[in-house]
Amino acid sequence: MLSLLAPLLLAQATPAATAPVPPLDALTGQIEAADGALFWAAFEACDPPAVERLLAEDFRMLHDKGGLVASSRAKFIAQMERECAARAPGGAHAGYANRRLAVPGSRTVRPLGRWGALEEGAHVFFERRADGAWEMVGGARYQNVWRWMPREGRLRLVESLSYDHGAAAAYPPEGAEP
Repeated sequence: MLSLLAPLLLAQATPAATAPVPPLDALTGQIEAADGALFWAAFEACDPPAVERLLAEDFRMLHDKGGLVASSRAKFIAQMERECAARAPGGAHAGYANRRLAVPGSRTVRPLGRWGALEEGAHVFFERRADGAWEMVGGARYQNVWRWMPREGRLRLVESLSYDHGAAAAYPPEGAEP
């Protein structure tokens, strides 16, 4: 019996291979992809399971308008599930759709030692009007802390800070020629 268990015990005693934090270019690419997937799933797809896969268990979100929005991944996902249900046919906000776009050129990524990275940038928000067109309704800045998960070989969002929310910028800008 012991001879049958030996390989299993040896496998458990041997540490699993872990991937190091990638170099900055690769790290930035992974963060851009994860950020895009996160906001697509959260805003347009209304897909809580997809968002859950991108968040660390101890995820928390701070927002200048709402304070501590979520103190854990579970609480954030539960809140998102309620919001998605409200958008569904028959829900209190049936048909509501919104979109978030990162402002091109505003994103910076800085490694945080061997355990993660800090992403900073600006984003703008849109809502779909009754005629189907998208209307920019505001903008803000953000800082996201991504934790490197060496056994998974990928990043998970551990903390998000969203601040400086304001009205949409005038468009076209003052003084621009049509």
